[in-house]
Amino acid sequence: MKKFMLRCRKSIVLLMKLGLYMVLMATFFLLMSIHNPQILVMSRTMAITIFTFVIIILLLTNIYGHYDIGTRKSRPIVYSLSLSVIFTDVITFIALYIMNTNDANNREFLKEDIFLLFIIMYLQVLAVIIFTYGGQAVYFSIVDPERCLIITDSLDTLDGLMRGIKKYKKQYNVVGVVEYDNHDLWERIDQVDTVFLNNVPLQQKNEIVESCYRKNKNIYYNPEIIDVVNIHSHHVLLDDVSVISAEVKELSAEQKLIKRAGDIFISLFAIIVGSPIMLGCALAIKLNDGGSVLFRQNRVTKDNRIFTIYKFRTMKEGADLHLCTTDDERVTKVGKVLRKYRLDELPQLFNILKGDMSLVGPRPEMTQFVYVYMEDLPQFGYRHRVKAGLTGYAQVMGKYNTSSKDKLAMDLMYIENFSIWNDVKILFQTVLVLFKAEDSTEGFMKGDKQGSMEEMG
Repeated sequence: MKKFMLRCRKSIVLLMKLGLYMVLMATFFLLMSIHNPQILVMSRTMAITIFTFVIIILLLTNIYGHYDIGTRKSRPIVYSLSLSVIFTDVITFIALYIMNTNDANNREFLKEDIFLLFIIMYLQVLAVIIFTYGGQAVYFSIVDPERCLIITDSLDTLDGLMRGIKKYKKQYNVVGVVEYDNHDLWERIDQVDTVFLNNVPLQQKNEIVESCYRKNKNIYYNPEIIDVVNIHSHHVLLDDVSVISAEVKELSAEQKLIKRAGDIFISLFAIIVGSPIMLGCALAIKLNDGGSVLFRQNRVTKDNRIFTIYKFRTMKEGADLHLCTTDDERVTKVGKVLRKYRLDELPQLFNILKGDMSLVGPRPEMTQFVYVYMEDLPQFGYRHRVKAGLTGYAQVMGKYNTSSKDKLAMDLMYIENFSIWNDVKILFQTVLVLFKAEDSTEGFMKGDKQGSMEEMG
């Protein structure tokens, strides 16, 4: 029975996904029909409401994440689906009331329907939680963890990879760790389902990947520049000769125009709407210790141009500038709150309006640390092919203490796969960062030289 269910696990996940979406839609329509019965009878209102709900939830789950049981952890799935359905409810609710031209009816039931909307959201989030945790339980009762072998250049470089794998114990069961030049390497590979490669030299890496491909083993490895380039490449036939084409990736004139127009409009709108919040932050900083409100520092952006970045000051006045550690005494009480909710970044909206930065792009680093990074990672300068950003792929997918190499890989992935749609997705995904508050204040342990200098200031 278990073997049969294992073969049908994709179909089982699909059925659970369809069941969840049907419950979410039914909850909205059944409760909202109390004062809007027209959405349950064949009519234009019903058709438009259904169309709006379906399109918006599909669009938002594409941005925030799907019902990815078995691959993602439960909490991120709950956060992303809950946010998607809440936004979908609000947009569909507004569309429904725009279509309802009976002003008297709108005024009479609006308050009650808003209260109903909150009840709907509560029930839907509850359904998301039940389907997510229940779905994970069903999935992992069918699918056993993959037996994994880690192949590394040295046991001393495994901390980051092991930390990541240990968070997915239901997916991966590490049965061994071996260095790439070990004499029984190939026999060890035969005994597992999955192989992780950690900093293995290129020649040996190619041999291991080829062997794993031949033996139908799953493969995970650190991306190098060649891997980043190949992601955007495509197959080309020159007569009957096969070649891989990796063309130079550069923003078109149209993309630059749309991106800059979006930066100006959104930053200006955010400054106007967020001005009370920024004023409150400034007052809190001033009342806390009487020091300066803003922190200014030189950073690097596109084409290695230097500019002055603005942030709300979160450290004590005159504090030494070096990497922030966990429970750093230099960070003020107000600063901890500002960092936790990313409010210290708000003054950078003025940098965006000026054109120093973009809304989305690699985070700008301090000039002196750019040179430090390039000593160990010569490819670090490639991230300056685009304008620095307020948020980016590395910010929504990583943490403050994600290693420099991993953040660089994410930044280069963003550059090589640039599109306006990806920028939109990253902007929406940035909202989810607020739910990872524990990561935003998670500094570097003393002695850790990895990570981003964004922890400074």
